[in-house]
Amino acid sequence: MAGSESPTMQVNIVAADRPVWHGEARSVTIPASEGGMGILPNHEPVLTVIKQGMVTVVSADGTRQTLEVADGFISFDSNKLTVAVERAGDVRPAASDDE
Repeated sequence: MAGSESPTMQVNIVAADRPVWHGEARSVTIPASEGGMGILPNHEPVLTVIKQGMVTVVSADGTRQTLEVADGFISFDSNKLTVAVERAGDVRPAASDDE
């Protein structure tokens, strides 16, 4: 089927002291202040506060990566997502559901 490739968005995750991750992603799940929130390509523009928790990124190639973050915000517009946090752990592969 033509055009069956999954759409992506540009993601930039930064901590106060360093860049953390950047690249193309199919989706990102964040710990929004009101609860978990998923961002997909072509989402409506959004600006929201995030709390301590896990961010999960599904890269363009389908791999899942997670990192723990603390206090910050996200901004999404024109298929560009910025996640800016006070602190962030190291990016690591997400555990698979069958483990």
